[in-house]
Amino acid sequence: MIPAGMLVLGKAKVKQSGSQGGKLPAHFSNFTERHGTLVLVLSLAISLISVVGISKLQVDNRFIDYFKEHTEIYQGLSIIDQKLGGTTPLDIIIQAPASASIPLTLGVPEEDDPFGEEDPFEDDPFADDVFGEEDPNQQKPSYWFSRSGLEDLEEITTYLDDMGEIGRIDSLVTAFHVANDLTGHRMNDFELAVMRKGLSPEMNQFLIAPYLNDATDETRLTMRTVESGATLNRQQLLDEINSFLIDEVGLEPEQFRLSGLMVLYNNMLQSLFHSQIVTLGAVFLGIMLMFVVLFRSLLIAFIAIFPNILAACVVLGVMGWAGIPLDMMTITIASITVGIGVDDTLHYIYRFREEFAKDRDYIASMHRSHESIGVAMYYTSVVIIVGFSILALSNFMPSVYFGFLTGLAMLTALLASQTLLPKLILLTRPLGK
Repeated sequence: MIPAGMLVLGKAKVKQSGSQGGKLPAHFSNFTERHGTLVLVLSLAISLISVVGISKLQVDNRFIDYFKEHTEIYQGLSIIDQKLGGTTPLDIIIQAPASASIPLTLGVPEEDDPFGEEDPFEDDPFADDVFGEEDPNQQKPSYWFSRSGLEDLEEITTYLDDMGEIGRIDSLVTAFHVANDLTGHRMNDFELAVMRKGLSPEMNQFLIAPYLNDATDETRLTMRTVESGATLNRQQLLDEINSFLIDEVGLEPEQFRLSGLMVLYNNMLQSLFHSQIVTLGAVFLGIMLMFVVLFRSLLIAFIAIFPNILAACVVLGVMGWAGIPLDMMTITIASITVGIGVDDTLHYIYRFREEFAKDRDYIASMHRSHESIGVAMYYTSVVIIVGFSILALSNFMPSVYFGFLTGLAMLTALLASQTLLPKLILLTRPLGK
């Protein structure tokens, strides 16, 4: 389309505008020629500072931080956390200990009773009503609905309730406390059995069924985490809960498990750092293979990859120093900017090779490349930087980070392509003498 439009418009007279865009590449080439060693030293220093910043990268973040404080969704999430007990659900599923003594529950016949009398109708073939309905309150005995089991759950609930990151907690302890308040004392095993037997099916579904699995004798504690808490660290929180259940409560690791949306989200975040390394490795490997195929030189491929590695390191380093965590949005920035910034490297090396073929003078070829393709690289990079900077106006913070960091990476790639790249070419002379 562009060539067709140029043919229709015809040839125009080109005038020298004298803009700074045409002068800056020439300044870069002069600086590289005169202060090449300084370029290498600065590039190495920036790389080292970036590596230190990368070591500070965090992969944990709060969903509420995705939005600015004045937005309705931020204020709404804050109210939910402060007034309604948290946002992200977390469950603890606990299996009853194998050696626990299980009290008998009303409705379940007692086996091997030495004082029991023989049932005269035991062998009656018509005694079983095949059309009879199962008693909804016919419950199996459960360790968790005994005094000792509920006291264990009460200890866990008290610990969780003291943690600032945990909001509302629901479990069998809730029903236990309600029953204790109504009776005025702590109920024993017999009273608990009578209470459960007397519950209506509706109340049983509301108070007992969500937190007790009679078939497997498992209980569930369900809670919500406070996402707006400034001290929230999901992995640390899960580790503390695991340690408490094992060291203080005495549970075996295979006896309980943590589940829920919070665990799922934390596992995803913890895999981001590994994913970032794998993604960047695949990107750089693909770019190097492309350079090898295009320029038929492994040395040129190595030289061309350094400016792009520097741009990616600067982005990740700034994120580490600024405390910007890796999440689903920011993890893509480095790979995307490398994919965009590699254009500058490709154009410059291709043009340098053409200029070098004219007189085989590295210095002169560098100056001519800066005065031609260097100007185009400058303008395209500036346009991309300005375009991405518009995202800074967004209320969605990942978009703000994406725009800012992409612009920073493009600026780094531009400077590296017009200073570090030509210096490496002058230093290694990959095109021969």
